[in-house]
Parts: sequence; C-alpha cells; structure tokens
Amino acid sequence: QVQLVESGGGLVQAGGSLRLSCAASGRIFSTYAMGWFRQAPGKEREFVAAISWSGGSSDYADSVKGRFTISRDNAKNTQYLQMNSLKPEDTAVYYCAARFSQSSTWYGSQETHYDYWGQGTQVTVSS
Repeated sequence: QVQLVESGGGLVQAGGSLRLSCAASGRIFSTYAMGWFRQAPGKEREFVAAISWSGGSSDYADSVKGRFTISRDNAKNTQYLQMNSLKPEDTAVYYCAARFSQSSTWYGSQETHYDYWGQGTQVTVSS
C-alpha cells in the first residue's frame, strides 16, 4: 500500500504561484511513477502532469504546459507541482496519484493508469 498526502493548496490571485507537494509513505517511493490530476466543480477529473520514477520523463496537459512544472525528490518521498501564472480556470481540487512501475521512463496520463490516490488539495485562483 502507498499513502499519499497532498499539501500546498490555497487561494491565490490570477498570475500568482503555488507549489503543491505530495508526500508518500508505505512503499518504495522511488519505484512509483507519479501524476497530478485535477477536478473542477461540475467537471470530470482531468490529467495535469506526470513523471516517471527516475524523474527523467514527464508530460503535461496542453492547458498547463509552460506554466506548471512537475518534479520529485525520491530521498524525501515527495513529488511537487510548481504552478506559475495561475488562471481562474486552474481552480480545482488537485489530486496526487501513484503507480508502481518497473520502467524508469514510464508515466501515465489517464486516471486508470494509477492505483493509489491522495485526498486532494483545493486550489482557488481569483480573477
């Protein structure tokens, strides 16, 4: 089992920045590919970003490319999502996800790719 706990959400003005963290425990974090998803009110959960367990491969949704950066620190069992130039449409609950991977380059961009989920952290961007 892997337990995931997100933190770092909050209220920020448009154009501002936030850094989300996802702390993992329970298994060897360094063998888990990680992802971030978000769900806005009235909408389905959507992919934001993902990173392989090595950190060498990553991907982003088109809507956040150039503004968000995913990273991880395997020594601290933590992944991060740096969010810059935030827009009101980024308002959502952000979820951390994890899946064991034998491949050092694999990451998933769909909900069904992941086995473990955090409880989510609210991000609100005011205009």
